[in-house]
Amino acid sequence: MSKLKIGLSIGDINGIGLEVILKTFLNGQMFNQCTPMVYGSSKVVSYHKNIIEGNIEFHALRPGDRPQEGKLNVVNCWNENVNITLGKATELGGQYAGRSLEAAAQALKAGEIDALVTAPINKEAMKLAQFPFPGHTEYLARELDRGEHLMLMVNDGLRIGLATNHLPLRDVADAIDKNVVKRKVEVMEESLRIDFGIERPTIAVLGLNPHASDGGVIGSEEEAFIRPAIVELKKKGMMVLGPFPADGFFGAGHHTKFDGILAMYHDQGLTPFKALSFGNGVNYTAGLTHIRTSPDHGTAYDLAGKDEADPASFRQAVYDAIDIARNRKQYLELHENAMRDLQKPADIEGEDEVLTEDED
Repeated sequence: MSKLKIGLSIGDINGIGLEVILKTFLNGQMFNQCTPMVYGSSKVVSYHKNIIEGNIEFHALRPGDRPQEGKLNVVNCWNENVNITLGKATELGGQYAGRSLEAAAQALKAGEIDALVTAPINKEAMKLAQFPFPGHTEYLARELDRGEHLMLMVNDGLRIGLATNHLPLRDVADAIDKNVVKRKVEVMEESLRIDFGIERPTIAVLGLNPHASDGGVIGSEEEAFIRPAIVELKKKGMMVLGPFPADGFFGAGHHTKFDGILAMYHDQGLTPFKALSFGNGVNYTAGLTHIRTSPDHGTAYDLAGKDEADPASFRQAVYDAIDIARNRKQYLELHENAMRDLQKPADIEGEDEVLTEDED
């Protein structure tokens, strides 16, 4: 299979994004896996390159130029000098993170890259820059033209999706209904089949309330719409179980028995995920027409400029982007071939004899 082009947005220039990008590709073996394309600025990359131990050469490009294999390609999305203030949330940090993300997203839409890996942004900095989205996931969902998407945290066999993403806790219950649960499970099931190669995935759904409401004693959402959604999904042939109490579910190790888990809100899913996987987990946006992954950590301002950031999660995000792109391509090719076989006319018994009779 041909080498994939993987786009990398640089995230916040004041954080550890470029540090983990550069450290990921210090290992020359990574260039055997993909051709990386960093969307940012050679000047900013050079600044961060001087922070880390080790030497990595990069190749500067203008937008639209052809990348070189075996090198870290830097697509210059701006040429002006940028004031870098390591470890601080600034308007400029948010502004240039947005410009990098926009350029990478457009390249993804245009087919110039096969997948996108996003380095961390800081929500405060993005707000200062008037970025009108809560995070990467919501922005890319709009840009990549897919109505339903799913924030899916991945680490080997552990995959936890969220029914709601970046919402205040007081708003969560009002944001969930039967249709939301159904759509999120359907996106998860499709992604597990196509992107992760699991033929018939099993999915667990967590309850919203403590003890999954204890049969309606602690809240009514489970009986009102979570359980009915699961029943309808089962009728469609999906392997879906729940709702499970979230605390006991992870405490008893039940998470190891399912291919995917749907949590109702951010901390319900990410707290156990990071406890089990921090530093090696990956955030994948399932349901999009294109592939995007990111590391499971933030900008880590406290580490910025110290050459102490661990690139393990970012490296795994690159690996996962490559694997998902290949799985999706293989799935689509197999099903296209199957459809062509189904559309071929069946052999007609005695066809030669009929033609001979017509000729007479």
